[in-house]
Amino acid sequence: MTDHDDDMAGFDARRQRRVRITAWVVIGALVITGGGATVLSLIFG
Repeated sequence: MTDHDDDMAGFDARRQRRVRITAWVVIGALVITGGGATVLSLIFG
């Protein structure tokens, strides 16, 4: 049971990293293509 939990923890960490990278790429693409004002207003209120 412990081995299974360790495997899932490693998978979850990789997934979280991939989600973070994807989010930053999307934000960067929006800023570059001119949607930056919208993104910045959403992030900073």
